[in-house]
Amino acid sequence: MKARPGASASASLTVTPADTALALRSGDVVVLATPRLLALCEEATVLAVAPLLEEDETTVGSRVELEHLAPSAPGDRVQATAVLEKVEGRRLILTVVARRGETIVGRGTICRVVVDRRRFPAEAAGPG
Repeated sequence: MKARPGASASASLTVTPADTALALRSGDVVVLATPRLLALCEEATVLAVAPLLEEDETTVGSRVELEHLAPSAPGDRVQATAVLEKVEGRRLILTVVARRGETIVGRGTICRVVVDRRRFPAEAAGPG
């Protein structure tokens, strides 16, 4: 891994009915669901660190702090940008900000851990 603070990337989506709290059963209103906002923010973190990893490495999420600050309706475009702030051994700490135009929709911190892409699935499966 050759990770250095400052790496960044963005991911975006146009909110569809499938992205809403009602569809994801995280609420009963037809606005962007918090779990979908989180997935968009995580996508941005993955994109930000992917170029820094060796071929046999990947990252997994380990900690999330996310504030969902404003609603987004179907048809709205939301863009999440992640910036690598700290590298602590295998732990990568990124800040994320999601915007709908100039409005901040969400913000937070996501920690990802660098793992061996071949060994990790076997470790997750456990013994035998």
